Amino acid sequence: MAKIKFNINNKDVQLEVKDSLRLLDVLRDCMGLTGTKEGCGIGECGACTVIVNGDAVCSCLVLAGQLHGANVETIENIEQNEVLSKLQQLFLEHGAIQCGFCTPGMLMSAKALLDANPHPAEAEIKEALEGNLCRCTGYIPILNAVKAAGSE
Repeated sequence: MAKIKFNINNKDVQLEVKDSLRLLDVLRDCMGLTGTKEGCGIGECGACTVIVNGDAVCSCLVLAGQLHGANVETIENIEQNEVLSKLQQLFLEHGAIQCGFCTPGMLMSAKALLDANPHPAEAEIKEALEGNLCRCTGYIPILNAVKAAGSE
């Protein structure tokens, strides 16, 4: 067992968890934050992407012990006071959401990019999203939504 202290969605937390738990397990099973999805479990699909210390990471690849002192942001933190973020709204407007399974990971990857670079070039957007798989949209609506967010 490990005692970990970290900040999640702007709240300090302290947990005692098994060393073998992944960040994904901590979020979903220990904290009830189920917006982060498990797709592949090996860091290939991006469905479980969250932001840790400013970087988009696959939460299935991060062990709980690595969280100590970290700042973690999940999809649950993007909407504020029941109002969609501009990025979420642009995903809707551009048809970038279909089945929705990849959407939390896509949004978190896009948010990490836009936080670091508010006006990314198309190549930078493609690079930031390349670890996220989507079987429904064909990627163009997602790319257009992130481009629109970067042009505002």
